[in-house]
Amino acid sequence: MLAYTYVKQGAFALLDKPKPTLQNDRDAIVKVTLGSICTSDLHIKHGSVPRAVPGITVGHEMVGIVEQVGAGVTTVRPGDRVAVNVETFCGDCFFCRHGWVNNCTDPEGGWALGCRIDGGQAEYVRVPYADQGLTKIPDTVTDEQALFVGDVLATGYWAAQISEIQPEDTVLILGAGPTGLCTLQCAALYHPKRILVCDKDADRLAFVRAHYPQVLTAPPEDLPDFVQAHSDHGGADTVLEVAGSDETFRLAWQCARPNAIVTVVALYDAPQVLPLPDMYGKNLIFKTGGVDGCHCRETLDLIAAGKLDTTPLVTHTYDLKDIEAAYDLFEHRRDGVIKVAIRC
Repeated sequence: MLAYTYVKQGAFALLDKPKPTLQNDRDAIVKVTLGSICTSDLHIKHGSVPRAVPGITVGHEMVGIVEQVGAGVTTVRPGDRVAVNVETFCGDCFFCRHGWVNNCTDPEGGWALGCRIDGGQAEYVRVPYADQGLTKIPDTVTDEQALFVGDVLATGYWAAQISEIQPEDTVLILGAGPTGLCTLQCAALYHPKRILVCDKDADRLAFVRAHYPQVLTAPPEDLPDFVQAHSDHGGADTVLEVAGSDETFRLAWQCARPNAIVTVVALYDAPQVLPLPDMYGKNLIFKTGGVDGCHCRETLDLIAAGKLDTTPLVTHTYDLKDIEAAYDLFEHRRDGVIKVAIRC
């Protein structure tokens, strides 16, 4: 089968690899029908994910059809159309039982697919712990609608959930990339008073204004004054940092009001520093880390109910055989690209 593979730092290649097989009673084999490219794939390519294993098939955002299941799998069966979770989690350990599935203690737990084990930018993928890692897609939901359920939409849903958004809040989202746009939709489920979005890319801000006209937008250089002018208590009540740069990390705490919640879900290329003397007295609450992606059923139900729609984020679609061109487009952000889908 064709599989896009991490060869070495700086190099991916489309290779012919053996079709995966069941390795455990709790595994499933999924025929991938639609996948996508994530910025985390680029982090792997450029050496920013030390855990990534050379030789693995990349890709962790995908939907497909179950082809085979192990004897221990009970929630899906061959023929089911499924969304694949970015995280592998056993469901049994201390962290899984508390819903902290990103910290699953199983050797294949956490972000494994497309990082430490073969992922889904391929014709087939093996999914460990399939009862947890696969969610049946409702008949009324298309593959395109379900594509981001297991990763960027899961991240946005989790980020909004842990941010304790209230109806009177001003919510600031830093980053209008795919994860930021998913976070925007999920924050809106809590009906805050206003949502502000910041990004340095004018095309992305234009995309926000076109698709979410009720949202206020600003570039980074205008943001502190903009937030002051559009908040009730000297800053945002809730800040969600989704962009992952030194500048956005600084803006996150700078634009928050005292006693605000600052939720940091971005993946950084370098360590960040908390300037505690400058922050002293703001009494900020920081929430950080990787997504606990265990709410895929809830997000699929919200999609089916028409309350979430991420299909506008897919601005380009390529066949798997043309994935090199897809990566070139995505990495260099040409033609206003937001998200690139891969048909397998």
